[in-house]
Amino acid sequence: MKELVMRLWREEEGQDLTEYALLLVLLSLAAVAFLGPLATSVNNVFSNAASNLSTT
Repeated sequence: MKELVMRLWREEEGQDLTEYALLLVLLSLAAVAFLGPLATSVNNVFSNAASNLSTT
């Protein structure tokens, strides 16, 4: 395992892989942070639609 880590550290292919992994992690964190408020907004829209339909 140590040899693999050292080889990835020295070679450019390993650096590219690490950069892609970090990018994927950052995008995942951004998506998780964005989905909470989005879910709340969608829930409010459907609640308002349901209440509008029930009152008419």
